[in-house]
Amino acid sequence: MSRAERVRSRIFRRGSRTYFNSTRFFPAPVRRDVRALYAFVRTADDLVDGTPQDGAGFEAFRREYLRRRGGPSGPAGPVIDAFVELSGRRGFDPAWVDAFLESMAWDLSGRAYRSLEETLAYVYGSAEVIGLMMAGIMGLDERGSRPARLLGRAMQYINFIRDIQEDLDLGRTYLPGDEIRAAGLGSLREDEARRAPDAFRGFVRDQIGRYRRWRAEAEAGFALMPSRFRVPVRTAADMYDWTAARIEAEPFVVYGGKVRPSRRRIVLRGIRNILRSGDGDR
Repeated sequence: MSRAERVRSRIFRRGSRTYFNSTRFFPAPVRRDVRALYAFVRTADDLVDGTPQDGAGFEAFRREYLRRRGGPSGPAGPVIDAFVELSGRRGFDPAWVDAFLESMAWDLSGRAYRSLEETLAYVYGSAEVIGLMMAGIMGLDERGSRPARLLGRAMQYINFIRDIQEDLDLGRTYLPGDEIRAAGLGSLREDEARRAPDAFRGFVRDQIGRYRRWRAEAEAGFALMPSRFRVPVRTAADMYDWTAARIEAEPFVVYGGKVRPSRRRIVLRGIRNILRSGDGDR
């Protein structure tokens, strides 16, 4: 592994236990492409999610990407250049990257999303386009586009639910404000949730129901993948299902720390999915 690849791998490992360990089940060339994708999106995300946020750093990152997208300029770097090369080779639509960077820019100002429509506008750039890029890496045809978008959407939605407290600390509420109020909650702050525990539990479980509907529709896309690709994607999706189930059982768990699977659980599920793929993936 080259020095630049080691840099990308460290960013990936540090950024996501679920994705890093799930994607280890991809063939090596695909793993390299996924590392290049994830290093790019994680670097941008870290700039806007850090404490304090680095707005100037993010804008410099975006400018540098746009400059390099137009052709090489200056010393090569391990993150942006690798992503630009990947984008060209896999045929990513530049509008996908622009949408991603715009959603990241929204995170520079704390905001509450007032409706599902507003939330999904953010989710398109922050997650659905990543699904489209993953479909491009796997060489899926146009039939895979909607399932890829929906899987990215569903996973992001669970992140919103899982990270309620973390996002509040950053001044953000991604879940739809009109639905929070309709549930009888003034906000998702823990003190307010504790004053209306049934309302809070009902709200969170309703949101998880929405995740499950998107996740079920995304499942249709798995049949379009060869098993060598289906195993890692299904493994990651299974871990999001596990997270959803843990939160659904007791929604107040979101105030006690981040719910996430262990590395052992991810790897064992991946092995199980390999065995299932040998039996028709039933």
